[in-house]
Amino acid sequence: MNTVAPGPTRTDMVLAAVGEEGAEQFAKTTVLGRLATPREIAEVILFLASDRAGYLTGATIAADAGRTAV
Repeated sequence: MNTVAPGPTRTDMVLAAVGEEGAEQFAKTTVLGRLATPREIAEVILFLASDRAGYLTGATIAADAGRTAV
């Protein structure tokens, strides 16, 4: 089984919880300096569900704009 560990993502729920200013502060904690879009996280999931990921097993992909590398 493979998994995705998404980082901070710009969603309605995140914005409702922390507001735009909080989201911008959170974005500064990533190497890329921005939040992911839901589509970017979905693209990683689609890759893992595709035949292109056929040789991956037991992998966790950190789609987190480099937060785990900091």
